[in-house]
Amino acid sequence: MTGRPPKGRTWGRRGITPTVRVPGRSRGRLSVAGLLCFKPGLPARLCYRLRRHTGRKDERRSLGESDYIHLLDGAHHLLKAPLIVVWDRLNTHISKTMQMLVAQREWLTVVLLPGYAPELNPVEGMWAHIKRSLANLAARPLSNLETLLRRRLKALQYRRALLDGFLAGTGLTLDRPD
Repeated sequence: MTGRPPKGRTWGRRGITPTVRVPGRSRGRLSVAGLLCFKPGLPARLCYRLRRHTGRKDERRSLGESDYIHLLDGAHHLLKAPLIVVWDRLNTHISKTMQMLVAQREWLTVVLLPGYAPELNPVEGMWAHIKRSLANLAARPLSNLETLLRRRLKALQYRRALLDGFLAGTGLTLDRPD
């Protein structure tokens, strides 16, 4: 996420297009990784990591393998159970470094989604929900956007029915194949 707001619908007087002014280019961006955890018979859980990038030279502009593995380690520690992670084919998820890090954790199993299948990924529904709530927001400093995003994600953690709805929206179930 950057300081530029996602576009959303709004209303205005006839003949006058409403606009949101965003002053200059912001320096920096936010990267967020989310993990929806499902177990039959238990409410869904949301784990996430947020990282701020300041735009310095030689600084990575996105989350790296270590960020994702820290998220998985945190989820494992929180849930106290082995994890089966269903991932999209983001280049960081399928890199050699990530394969090595996954192989070092006996409690972790990774399954990859088909090539381009965002409709099968419940986390995509969650990001769409979050982005809709941020439409037309012009946060001046990046810290304001970071604070707002943390609050929205924290509130979402307690809306278990909504988290279950993201899985239901994919049409997938948690039943084991026979």
